[in-house]
Amino acid sequence: MRAIGIILAGGNSNRMRELSNKRAIAAMPVAGSFRGIDFALSNMSNSHVQKVAVLTQYNSRSLNEHLSSSKWWDFGRKQGGLFVFTPTITADNGFWYRGTADAIAQNLTFLRNSHEPYVVIASGDGVYKLDFNKVLEYHIDKKADITVVTKRMADEEDCTRFGLVQTDEEGRITEFQEKPFVVSSRLVSTGIYVIRRRHLIELIEKSMEEERFDFVRDILVRYMSVKRIFSYEMDSYWNNISSVEAYFKTNMDFLKKDIRDFFFRQYPDVYSKIDDLPPAKYNPGSAVRNSLISSGCIINGVVENSLLFKKVYVGNNCTIKNSIILNDVHIGDNTYIENCIVESRDTIRANSTHIGENGEIKIVVEKNERYGF
Repeated sequence: MRAIGIILAGGNSNRMRELSNKRAIAAMPVAGSFRGIDFALSNMSNSHVQKVAVLTQYNSRSLNEHLSSSKWWDFGRKQGGLFVFTPTITADNGFWYRGTADAIAQNLTFLRNSHEPYVVIASGDGVYKLDFNKVLEYHIDKKADITVVTKRMADEEDCTRFGLVQTDEEGRITEFQEKPFVVSSRLVSTGIYVIRRRHLIELIEKSMEEERFDFVRDILVRYMSVKRIFSYEMDSYWNNISSVEAYFKTNMDFLKKDIRDFFFRQYPDVYSKIDDLPPAKYNPGSAVRNSLISSGCIINGVVENSLLFKKVYVGNNCTIKNSIILNDVHIGDNTYIENCIVESRDTIRANSTHIGENGEIKIVVEKNERYGF
Protein backbone atom coordinates (compact mmCIF):
# COMPACT_ATOMS: atom_id res chain seq x y z
CA MET A 1 0.00 0.00 0.00
CA ARG A 2 1.22 3.50 -0.80
CA ALA A 3 0.88 4.72 2.78
CA ILE A 4 2.55 4.69 6.16
CA GLY A 5 0.59 4.38 9.39
CA ILE A 6 0.47 6.42 12.59
CA ILE A 7 -1.45 5.09 15.61
CA LEU A 8 -2.19 7.65 18.32
CA ALA A 9 -2.10 5.62 21.54
CA GLY A 10 -0.90 8.11 24.14
CA GLY A 11 -4.19 9.48 25.46
CA ASN A 12 -5.96 9.16 28.80
CA SER A 13 -9.63 9.53 29.68
CA ASN A 14 -11.25 10.32 33.02
CA ARG A 15 -14.28 8.40 31.73
CA MET A 16 -12.32 5.17 32.29
CA ARG A 17 -12.17 5.84 36.05
CA GLU A 18 -9.92 3.37 37.90
CA LEU A 19 -9.33 1.23 34.80
CA SER A 20 -6.81 3.70 33.36
CA ASN A 21 -4.84 4.07 36.60
CA LYS A 22 -2.22 1.54 35.53
CA ARG A 23 -2.49 1.25 31.75
CA ALA A 24 -3.16 3.25 28.60
CA ILE A 25 -6.61 2.94 27.04
CA ALA A 26 -5.03 1.33 23.96
CA ALA A 27 -3.69 -1.42 26.25
CA MET A 28 -7.11 -2.29 27.70
CA PRO A 29 -7.96 -6.00 27.33
CA VAL A 30 -10.75 -6.67 24.82
CA ALA A 31 -12.70 -9.81 23.87
CA GLY A 32 -10.84 -12.21 26.12
CA SER A 33 -7.43 -12.37 24.42
CA PHE A 34 -6.83 -9.03 22.73
CA ARG A 35 -5.77 -5.46 23.54
CA GLY A 36 -7.43 -2.35 22.15
CA ILE A 37 -4.47 -1.51 19.93
CA ASP A 38 -4.52 -4.96 18.28
CA PHE A 39 -7.44 -3.93 16.07
CA ALA A 40 -5.67 -0.87 14.62
CA LEU A 41 -2.43 -2.82 14.13
CA SER A 42 -4.26 -5.75 12.49
CA ASN A 43 -6.07 -3.41 10.10
CA MET A 44 -2.75 -1.80 9.16
CA SER A 45 -1.16 -5.22 8.56
CA ASN A 46 -4.13 -6.58 6.61
CA SER A 47 -4.18 -3.43 4.44
CA HIS A 48 -0.46 -3.96 3.66
CA VAL A 49 0.67 -0.81 5.43
CA GLN A 50 4.21 -1.98 6.05
CA LYS A 51 5.58 0.90 8.11
CA VAL A 52 3.67 1.91 11.25
CA ALA A 53 4.53 4.25 14.13
CA VAL A 54 2.75 3.94 17.48
CA LEU A 55 2.87 7.13 19.56
CA THR A 56 2.60 6.24 23.26
CA GLN A 57 2.70 8.42 26.35
CA TYR A 58 0.31 7.94 29.27
CA ASN A 59 0.88 4.83 31.45
CA SER A 60 2.65 3.22 28.53
CA ARG A 61 4.58 0.45 30.32
CA SER A 62 2.15 -2.41 29.61
CA LEU A 63 1.48 -1.08 26.10
CA ASN A 64 5.20 -0.94 25.30
CA GLU A 65 5.54 -4.45 26.74
CA HIS A 66 2.74 -5.68 24.48
CA LEU A 67 4.47 -4.09 21.46
CA SER A 68 7.93 -5.45 22.33
CA SER A 69 7.86 -7.83 19.36
CA SER A 70 6.43 -6.78 16.01
CA LYS A 71 6.19 -10.34 14.65
CA TRP A 72 2.65 -10.90 15.98
CA TRP A 73 1.23 -8.40 13.46
CA ASP A 74 3.71 -9.36 10.70
CA PHE A 75 5.79 -6.18 10.99
CA GLY A 76 9.07 -8.04 11.49
CA ARG A 77 10.55 -7.15 8.12
CA LYS A 78 13.68 -5.63 6.57
CA GLN A 79 11.75 -2.82 4.92
CA GLY A 80 9.43 -0.77 7.10
CA GLY A 81 8.33 -2.36 10.38
CA LEU A 82 6.76 -1.27 13.68
CA PHE A 83 8.12 1.76 15.52
CA VAL A 84 7.16 2.83 19.05
CA PHE A 85 7.77 6.50 19.81
CA THR A 86 7.53 8.01 23.29
CA PRO A 87 8.04 11.70 24.21
CA THR A 88 11.75 12.50 24.21
CA ILE A 89 13.64 15.40 25.73
CA THR A 90 15.78 17.05 23.05
CA ALA A 91 17.80 20.22 22.68
CA ASP A 92 14.81 21.86 21.00
CA ASN A 93 11.94 20.40 23.01
CA GLY A 94 11.29 19.54 26.65
CA PHE A 95 7.55 18.87 26.52
CA TRP A 96 5.40 15.78 26.74
CA TYR A 97 2.92 15.48 23.88
CA ARG A 98 0.61 18.47 24.35
CA GLY A 99 -2.01 17.13 21.93
CA THR A 100 -2.42 14.87 18.92
CA ALA A 101 -0.88 17.36 16.49
CA ASP A 102 2.06 17.93 18.83
CA ALA A 103 2.59 14.15 19.11
CA ILE A 104 2.96 13.98 15.33
CA ALA A 105 5.10 17.14 15.30
CA GLN A 106 7.60 15.67 17.77
CA ASN A 107 8.04 12.72 15.40
CA LEU A 108 8.09 14.59 12.07
CA THR A 109 11.42 12.95 11.25
CA PHE A 110 9.51 9.68 10.80
CA LEU A 111 7.33 11.36 8.14
CA ARG A 112 10.20 13.19 6.45
CA ASN A 113 12.32 10.05 6.16
CA SER A 114 9.49 8.03 4.60
CA HIS A 115 8.83 7.90 0.87
CA GLU A 116 5.20 6.70 0.75
CA PRO A 117 2.89 9.46 -0.58
CA TYR A 118 0.04 8.99 1.95
CA VAL A 119 -0.44 8.64 5.71
CA VAL A 120 -3.16 6.69 7.53
CA ILE A 121 -3.72 8.08 11.05
CA ALA A 122 -5.72 5.94 13.48
CA SER A 123 -6.52 6.00 17.17
CA GLY A 124 -5.56 3.08 19.39
CA ASP A 125 -8.92 2.71 21.15
CA GLY A 126 -11.18 1.61 18.28
CA VAL A 127 -12.59 -1.90 17.89
CA TYR A 128 -13.30 -2.50 14.18
CA LYS A 129 -12.15 -4.10 10.93
CA LEU A 130 -11.45 -1.84 7.96
CA ASP A 131 -9.56 -2.08 4.67
CA PHE A 132 -7.57 1.17 4.49
CA ASN A 133 -7.01 0.57 0.75
CA LYS A 134 -10.70 1.32 0.12
CA VAL A 135 -10.44 4.53 2.15
CA LEU A 136 -7.38 5.57 0.14
CA GLU A 137 -9.15 4.83 -3.17
CA TYR A 138 -12.08 6.97 -2.01
CA HIS A 139 -9.67 9.73 -0.93
CA ILE A 140 -7.98 9.80 -4.35
CA ASP A 141 -11.28 9.54 -6.24
CA LYS A 142 -12.71 12.55 -4.37
CA LYS A 143 -9.47 14.54 -4.79
CA ALA A 144 -9.70 15.16 -1.06
CA ASP A 145 -7.13 16.95 1.07
CA ILE A 146 -8.17 14.95 4.14
CA THR A 147 -10.56 12.00 4.44
CA VAL A 148 -12.22 11.29 7.80
CA VAL A 149 -13.61 7.79 8.41
CA THR A 150 -17.06 8.13 10.01
CA LYS A 151 -19.71 5.85 11.45
CA ARG A 152 -23.47 6.44 11.79
CA MET A 153 -24.37 5.56 15.39
CA ALA A 154 -27.62 4.10 16.69
CA ASP A 155 -30.12 6.39 18.39
CA GLU A 156 -29.46 4.97 21.86
CA GLU A 157 -25.71 5.73 21.68
CA ASP A 158 -24.31 8.71 23.61
CA CYS A 159 -22.75 10.76 20.81
CA THR A 160 -21.61 13.67 23.01
CA ARG A 161 -18.27 11.94 23.59
CA PHE A 162 -17.44 11.92 19.85
CA GLY A 163 -16.71 14.45 17.17
CA LEU A 164 -19.95 14.90 15.19
CA VAL A 165 -19.88 15.39 11.43
CA GLN A 166 -22.35 16.82 8.91
CA THR A 167 -21.82 16.42 5.16
CA ASP A 168 -23.27 17.66 1.89
CA GLU A 169 -24.64 15.38 -0.87
CA GLU A 170 -21.11 14.94 -2.28
CA GLY A 171 -19.79 13.62 1.06
CA ARG A 172 -17.76 16.75 1.86
CA ILE A 173 -17.75 17.68 5.54
CA THR A 174 -19.54 20.98 6.15
CA GLU A 175 -19.61 20.94 9.94
CA PHE A 176 -17.46 19.30 12.60
CA GLN A 177 -18.33 19.60 16.28
CA GLU A 178 -15.92 18.10 18.80
CA LYS A 179 -17.75 16.55 21.80
CA PRO A 180 -20.76 18.93 21.73
CA PHE A 181 -23.31 19.28 24.55
CA VAL A 182 -26.22 19.04 22.09
CA VAL A 183 -26.26 16.28 19.48
CA SER A 184 -27.04 17.59 16.00
CA SER A 185 -25.93 14.52 14.02
CA ARG A 186 -25.54 10.74 14.46
CA LEU A 187 -22.53 10.63 12.13
CA VAL A 188 -19.39 10.48 14.29
CA SER A 189 -15.69 10.66 13.52
CA THR A 190 -13.90 7.39 14.29
CA GLY A 191 -10.52 9.08 14.68
CA ILE A 192 -9.19 7.59 11.43
CA TYR A 193 -7.81 9.93 8.75
CA VAL A 194 -6.09 9.67 5.37
CA ILE A 195 -3.94 12.57 4.16
CA ARG A 196 -1.06 13.14 1.77
CA ARG A 197 2.26 12.92 3.63
CA ARG A 198 3.74 16.22 2.40
CA HIS A 199 0.47 17.98 3.09
CA LEU A 200 0.42 16.64 6.65
CA ILE A 201 3.96 17.85 7.27
CA GLU A 202 3.02 21.34 6.06
CA LEU A 203 -0.11 21.50 8.24
CA ILE A 204 1.73 20.24 11.33
CA GLU A 205 4.61 22.69 10.86
CA LYS A 206 2.19 25.59 10.51
CA SER A 207 0.26 24.50 13.63
CA MET A 208 3.44 24.32 15.67
CA GLU A 209 4.47 27.81 14.56
CA GLU A 210 1.16 29.08 15.93
CA GLU A 211 1.36 26.85 19.04
CA ARG A 212 -1.75 24.89 18.13
CA PHE A 213 -1.49 21.31 19.37
CA ASP A 214 -4.77 19.47 18.65
CA PHE A 215 -5.27 17.71 15.31
CA VAL A 216 -9.08 17.89 15.31
CA ARG A 217 -9.61 21.41 16.61
CA ASP A 218 -6.56 23.09 15.08
CA ILE A 219 -6.44 21.33 11.70
CA LEU A 220 -9.73 19.62 10.80
CA VAL A 221 -12.11 22.23 12.23
CA ARG A 222 -9.89 25.20 11.41
CA TYR A 223 -9.33 24.30 7.75
CA MET A 224 -12.76 22.84 7.07
CA SER A 225 -13.96 25.66 4.83
CA VAL A 226 -10.60 25.96 3.05
CA LYS A 227 -9.56 22.33 2.48
CA ARG A 228 -11.49 19.56 0.77
CA ILE A 229 -12.27 17.34 3.79
CA PHE A 230 -14.48 14.34 3.00
CA SER A 231 -16.29 11.68 5.02
CA TYR A 232 -15.85 7.95 4.32
CA GLU A 233 -18.73 6.20 6.08
CA MET A 234 -18.11 2.73 7.54
CA ASP A 235 -20.89 0.17 7.21
CA SER A 236 -19.47 -2.51 9.57
CA TYR A 237 -19.03 -2.77 13.34
CA TRP A 238 -17.12 0.02 15.09
CA ASN A 239 -16.96 1.10 18.69
CA ASN A 240 -14.37 2.71 20.91
CA ILE A 241 -13.43 1.87 24.49
CA SER A 242 -12.65 5.29 25.96
CA SER A 243 -15.33 5.21 28.69
CA VAL A 244 -16.33 2.55 31.22
CA GLU A 245 -19.80 2.21 29.66
CA ALA A 246 -18.40 1.92 26.12
CA TYR A 247 -15.73 -0.53 27.25
CA PHE A 248 -18.31 -2.71 28.99
CA LYS A 249 -20.72 -2.61 26.02
CA THR A 250 -17.99 -3.35 23.47
CA ASN A 251 -16.85 -6.43 25.37
CA MET A 252 -20.42 -7.60 25.92
CA ASP A 253 -21.02 -7.29 22.16
CA PHE A 254 -18.62 -10.21 21.71
CA LEU A 255 -21.18 -12.47 23.38
CA LYS A 256 -23.31 -11.99 20.23
CA LYS A 257 -22.63 -14.68 17.65
CA ASP A 258 -22.72 -12.38 14.61
CA ILE A 259 -20.10 -10.03 16.09
CA ARG A 260 -17.88 -12.92 17.21
CA ASP A 261 -18.08 -14.41 13.73
CA PHE A 262 -17.31 -11.04 12.11
CA PHE A 263 -14.09 -10.61 14.07
CA PHE A 264 -12.89 -14.18 14.57
CA ARG A 265 -14.25 -16.27 11.68
CA GLN A 266 -14.34 -13.89 8.73
CA TYR A 267 -11.29 -12.85 6.75
CA PRO A 268 -9.16 -10.89 7.51
CA ASP A 269 -8.06 -11.97 10.98
CA VAL A 270 -7.33 -9.94 14.10
CA TYR A 271 -3.86 -10.60 15.55
CA SER A 272 -2.40 -10.29 19.03
CA LYS A 273 0.57 -11.29 21.14
CA ILE A 274 0.15 -14.98 22.04
CA ASP A 275 0.51 -16.39 25.55
CA ASP A 276 1.27 -20.11 25.84
CA LEU A 277 -1.51 -21.07 28.25
CA PRO A 278 -3.47 -24.29 28.73
CA PRO A 279 -7.12 -24.38 27.64
CA ALA A 280 -9.81 -23.37 30.13
CA LYS A 281 -10.63 -26.06 32.69
CA TYR A 282 -14.21 -26.71 33.84
CA ASN A 283 -14.30 -28.69 37.07
CA PRO A 284 -17.28 -30.81 38.23
CA GLY A 285 -20.09 -28.58 39.47
CA SER A 286 -19.24 -25.66 37.19
CA ALA A 287 -21.81 -24.17 34.78
CA VAL A 288 -21.14 -21.69 31.99
CA ARG A 289 -23.88 -20.01 29.93
CA ASN A 290 -23.41 -17.52 27.08
CA SER A 291 -19.92 -16.50 28.21
CA LEU A 292 -16.46 -16.06 26.74
CA ILE A 293 -13.82 -17.94 28.76
CA SER A 294 -10.16 -17.40 27.88
CA SER A 295 -7.27 -19.83 28.08
CA GLY A 296 -5.69 -20.45 31.45
CA CYS A 297 -8.99 -20.13 33.37
CA ILE A 298 -10.18 -22.61 35.98
CA ILE A 299 -13.95 -22.63 36.62
CA ASN A 300 -15.56 -24.16 39.69
CA GLY A 301 -18.72 -22.01 39.92
CA VAL A 302 -21.48 -20.53 37.74
CA VAL A 303 -20.68 -18.02 34.98
CA GLU A 304 -23.48 -16.32 33.00
CA ASN A 305 -23.33 -13.64 30.29
CA SER A 306 -19.77 -12.73 31.23
CA LEU A 307 -16.24 -12.45 29.85
CA LEU A 308 -13.34 -14.01 31.72
CA PHE A 309 -9.91 -12.99 30.51
CA LYS A 310 -6.74 -15.06 30.82
CA LYS A 311 -5.78 -16.98 33.98
CA VAL A 312 -8.94 -16.32 36.02
CA TYR A 313 -9.67 -18.71 38.90
CA VAL A 314 -13.32 -19.01 39.96
CA GLY A 315 -13.76 -20.70 43.34
CA ASN A 316 -16.43 -23.11 44.56
CA ASN A 317 -20.06 -21.95 44.80
CA CYS A 318 -19.26 -18.65 43.04
CA THR A 319 -21.74 -16.89 40.78
CA ILE A 320 -20.64 -14.39 38.13
CA LYS A 321 -23.32 -12.64 36.08
CA ASN A 322 -23.13 -9.94 33.42
CA SER A 323 -19.55 -9.07 34.38
CA ILE A 324 -16.04 -8.69 32.98
CA ILE A 325 -13.17 -10.31 34.90
CA LEU A 326 -9.80 -9.08 33.66
CA ASN A 327 -6.55 -11.06 33.54
CA ASP A 328 -5.12 -13.11 36.40
CA VAL A 329 -7.91 -12.67 38.98
CA HIS A 330 -8.41 -15.11 41.86
CA ILE A 331 -12.03 -15.25 43.04
CA GLY A 332 -12.49 -16.88 46.45
CA ASP A 333 -15.24 -19.38 47.31
CA ASN A 334 -18.89 -18.33 47.78
CA THR A 335 -18.45 -15.01 45.95
CA TYR A 336 -21.27 -13.27 44.05
CA ILE A 337 -20.38 -10.76 41.30
CA GLU A 338 -22.92 -9.00 39.06
CA ASN A 339 -22.69 -5.98 36.71
CA CYS A 340 -19.02 -5.47 37.56
CA ILE A 341 -15.60 -5.07 35.99
CA VAL A 342 -12.95 -6.72 38.17
CA GLU A 343 -9.48 -5.23 37.72
CA SER A 344 -6.63 -7.53 36.69
CA ARG A 345 -4.36 -9.32 39.15
CA ASP A 346 -6.89 -8.88 41.95
CA THR A 347 -7.78 -11.33 44.70
CA ILE A 348 -11.46 -11.31 45.66
CA ARG A 349 -11.85 -12.60 49.20
CA ALA A 350 -14.11 -15.57 49.83
CA ASN A 351 -17.75 -14.83 50.78
CA SER A 352 -17.66 -11.40 49.04
CA THR A 353 -20.54 -9.75 47.19
CA HIS A 354 -20.08 -7.10 44.49
CA ILE A 355 -23.11 -5.80 42.59
CA GLY A 356 -23.37 -2.82 40.24
CA GLU A 357 -26.75 -1.28 41.02
CA ASN A 358 -29.16 1.08 39.22
CA GLY A 359 -27.65 0.32 35.83
CA GLU A 360 -24.17 1.42 36.93
CA ILE A 361 -21.09 -0.66 36.20
CA LYS A 362 -19.14 -1.23 39.40
CA ILE A 363 -15.35 -1.40 39.11
CA VAL A 364 -13.89 -3.77 41.68
CA VAL A 365 -10.30 -3.02 42.70
CA GLU A 366 -9.16 -5.08 45.69
CA LYS A 367 -5.94 -4.39 47.52
CA ASN A 368 -5.63 -7.92 48.96
CA GLU A 369 -2.37 -9.80 48.84
CA ARG A 370 -2.81 -12.94 46.73
CA TYR A 371 -1.80 -15.38 49.47
CA GLY A 372 -2.44 -13.21 52.51
CA PHE A 373 -5.57 -14.99 53.73
